[in-house]
Amino acid sequence: MDFVKPVTLQERGLRLEPLTLAHEDGLRAAAADGELWKLRVTSVPEPQDTRAYIENALAQREAGQRFAFAVIDEASGTVLGCTSYHDILPAVRRVEIGWTWYAKRCQRTHVNSVCKLLMLRHAFDTLDCQVVGWRTDNFNFASQQAIERLGAKKDGVIRGHALRRDGTVRDTVMYSLRAGEWPEVRAHLLYLLAKPR
Repeated sequence: MDFVKPVTLQERGLRLEPLTLAHEDGLRAAAADGELWKLRVTSVPEPQDTRAYIENALAQREAGQRFAFAVIDEASGTVLGCTSYHDILPAVRRVEIGWTWYAKRCQRTHVNSVCKLLMLRHAFDTLDCQVVGWRTDNFNFASQQAIERLGAKKDGVIRGHALRRDGTVRDTVMYSLRAGEWPEVRAHLLYLLAKPR
């Protein structure tokens, strides 16, 4: 039985729905807002690779390794980006959140906070996870700051861990949040989202 089952999560005008090939055009358009594939520290697909990106996510879902969501603006139906549970470990009740990116116009808005609230709440309150983790490129300082703003703890750095799209080898910064820390993080996220935008 799958640990992470297909689910749609929604709140505050956003909907996370299981990523499918029907999201291809929307995902391509979201990535084009800011030409995000040009960032060497992210996994955003180039326009011609969008279908393969989704097919890879679906294959990883079938293997139980990753569950990708399309991030949708409910009012317009527009795809804003993508985010995933990955490195899913049912035996120890752990998931990681990653493969996250949003159209440039959504960055530094409420979108990431709402998505993290939805995913963390589902992970801790529904899946009964003991730990949720994150990993990011050692040069992706914006991602590190966003993860730290959530209240996640830095576990350390894995040196020489993965290839970047440009062929260089990255160090990976690892973070985690334990179940006992979730109530405080949830309260903080709700506080941030309650502030006027």
